[in-house]
Amino acid sequence: MTAPENVADFLHISVPRQRLELIEAGKVVAHYRVSTAKNGVGEKRGSECTPRGWHRVRAKIGAGLPAGAVLVGRRPTGEIYTPLLAARHPGRDWILSRILWLGGLQPGFNRYGEVDTAWRYIYIHGSPDDGVDGTPQSHGCIRLTSADVIDLFDRVPVGALVYVDAGA
Repeated sequence: MTAPENVADFLHISVPRQRLELIEAGKVVAHYRVSTAKNGVGEKRGSECTPRGWHRVRAKIGAGLPAGAVLVGRRPTGEIYTPLLAARHPGRDWILSRILWLGGLQPGFNRYGEVDTAWRYIYIHGSPDDGVDGTPQSHGCIRLTSADVIDLFDRVPVGALVYVDAGA
């Protein structure tokens, strides 16, 4: 699928560069380091890969939560991330501060059936800072630091377009 018509405002996620760019009126106005999937790119349910192509922000979750707030199942647990909490829960996939829940726009590629981004629960979300070091290490989501996801969350509306680019 080519870009939806007249796209001047969107999020561009470069998997090779591990970078997210906020583009407004065709110009990069902010950029953030990210961590995409350690399994690479792909759309299949259960793959733990980051899905490619065009998406929309289908929901924003976590408005007003403090930085480092822990979310499980898209709900705040009441915990705030600390190294001590992390030590008590080794191996936990930390989702912190905010969630931008993505929904694919390309039927048969990243929408519907076994490739549906939304039903794979693919998010742009906050992570401990060491989980965003510019290398792929997520379980499919796009991780940002808590400070960066809070900044991005406040800048983009529900419905914002997102392009996950495996080639640039």
